[in-house]
Amino acid sequence: QVQLVESGGGLVQAGGSLRLSCAASGRTFSSYLMGWFRQAPGKEREFAAAISRSGGNTFYAGSVKGRFTISRDNAKNTVYLQMNSLKPEDTAVYYCAASSAMVAITTRSSEYHTWGQGTQVTVSS
Repeated sequence: QVQLVESGGGLVQAGGSLRLSCAASGRTFSSYLMGWFRQAPGKEREFAAAISRSGGNTFYAGSVKGRFTISRDNAKNTVYLQMNSLKPEDTAVYYCAASSAMVAITTRSSEYHTWGQGTQVTVSS
């Protein structure tokens, strides 16, 4: 239904910023709620942020709240993750994902049916 491609990852120093982008194909982008997940080396994939279909509601994991901002531009079929005040513990592969769940927001990875390939974010100390 939709294909997702992340970009914007890279190597930054602690305290720096990055903006990740996730470009979606198709003409039904606004019908999906979108989320960002991350997987650090040796750890399980974890939820980071999610945004409702219209962009009116957002939700963040406690570990990133206040530092990360998720947004979307439905006209451009793109979702973003602005990451500020980065810490070494933010180092992970970041994935965007799309969900058709019948809720405004979900943090459950099992409810996201389409995933991007991931982009590496490395934060040095």
